[in-house]
Amino acid sequence: MSSRARALTICAVLVLALLLTAALAPLPFSVASPGPTANVLGDNKGRPVITLSGAEVRKTSGQLRMTAIVATGPDAPVHLPDVVRGWFRTDQAVMPREAVYPVGDNTKEIAEHNAAQMKDSQNSATSAALGHLHKSPKDVKVTLRLADIGGPSAGLMFALGIIDKLDGDGAGHDLTGGRTIAGTGTITADGTVGPVGGVPLKTQAAHRDGATVFLVPQRECADARAELPRGLRLVPVTTLDGAVDALKALKDGGKVPAC
Repeated sequence: MSSRARALTICAVLVLALLLTAALAPLPFSVASPGPTANVLGDNKGRPVITLSGAEVRKTSGQLRMTAIVATGPDAPVHLPDVVRGWFRTDQAVMPREAVYPVGDNTKEIAEHNAAQMKDSQNSATSAALGHLHKSPKDVKVTLRLADIGGPSAGLMFALGIIDKLDGDGAGHDLTGGRTIAGTGTITADGTVGPVGGVPLKTQAAHRDGATVFLVPQRECADARAELPRGLRLVPVTTLDGAVDALKALKDGGKVPAC
């Protein structure tokens, strides 16, 4: 073998070794996919998601489904082939690990953080919903339960569920109009709706579970349109009041905001 051939062979072996190392080395990414949805007007794992006392509670039809994503855990190895597959699949998203898990270095810490965020979200949703209805938390007790799902992104749907159970559309009818409506969005006590991330995957989860309408924080309209399933209508919202007005308009055939 000539010197040139030996040099080329050595270079090829080194390149292959580098490629193999890159393929096997764990990378700082998480791979996410459409997660579960839950109807906040119904039961979750045998228990009502919303329990109310101190006020008359309406019987409701239709569904208000919160949406979630699932992602590889902070300790799960993600390799180059996983990342490449995720980039080319519409039902997966590759995200920097710190974007998915901004707090905590292990599964336990992250679960505790997500649970705390969920609790804060539930408190804000209760305050926003009762404020919208001009009811006092001293008179109406709200208990929210949603097993195995954490984070703040169910806030909007919790608030809408409370309103539908207590007041509907304000004229004796369901706020949903009998539809299956899904959505996502954080909420503050004053009713401001904020962005959440993972929206393209959440629209897929919503469509999979029968939703025909998806409420999305207005700032995430472009993301929601990116992989929008056929037959799923996007309705942008910025406030709880605006979300209620949009659902009433949808039910009554009025003008509904669009992304």
